[in-house]
Amino acid sequence: MSKKIYLFATSKSEHAINVKSLDVRFLKPDIDFSKYDYLIITSKQTVKALEQYDKKDFIDTPALCVSVKTANLYSEFGGKILAIGDGYGDNLIKNIKEFSKETKWLYLRAELIASDFVQKSRDDGYKIDEKILYVSECSKEILDIRVTDDSTLIFTSPSSIECFLKNNTINPKAKVVVIGKTTANYLPQGIEYIISQNTSIESCVELALNIK
Repeated sequence: MSKKIYLFATSKSEHAINVKSLDVRFLKPDIDFSKYDYLIITSKQTVKALEQYDKKDFIDTPALCVSVKTANLYSEFGGKILAIGDGYGDNLIKNIKEFSKETKWLYLRAELIASDFVQKSRDDGYKIDEKILYVSECSKEILDIRVTDDSTLIFTSPSSIECFLKNNTINPKAKVVVIGKTTANYLPQGIEYIISQNTSIESCVELALNIK
């Protein structure tokens, strides 16, 4: 690896120095899944959190998933897929609008989220309840990491940027790759960056490997 590539994520890549960005703590609120027509799932952590519940209570309730990768994880878990978004939470509104306003949705989410698609959908008259299934906190790894000035930095979520910046700055010589537009919005002003073509860690790493 000629130039160091740092991946700040909860997943790993053999082509990068892997720095876990978050520690995840799962919650288990009481949920009556029978009240809902469809679920909304926007992360792999949600799928992991669902392992705490009795599968028969929700597994036949189809889910709107934010991306192909999330849908694949939920499908492997045994869940039914209603529809798949384009990788951006903000754009799930258009998927929701394909259904009646009488449809009852349940968004299973993290404590902190970057998108306000739920509130915008509610403002348009759609019925969406929310349950917080996990809390993400900055990991010791990302708080303690120090990077060289000319490294390539891959950020895979707004929280990965926020946690990194608690004890670090992004050097102007660094190359920055972000997983999507929402994440890019959390970078400090003046930082140049490249957005990966697909909202996946694999796409980010491939891009980083090809930066000159």
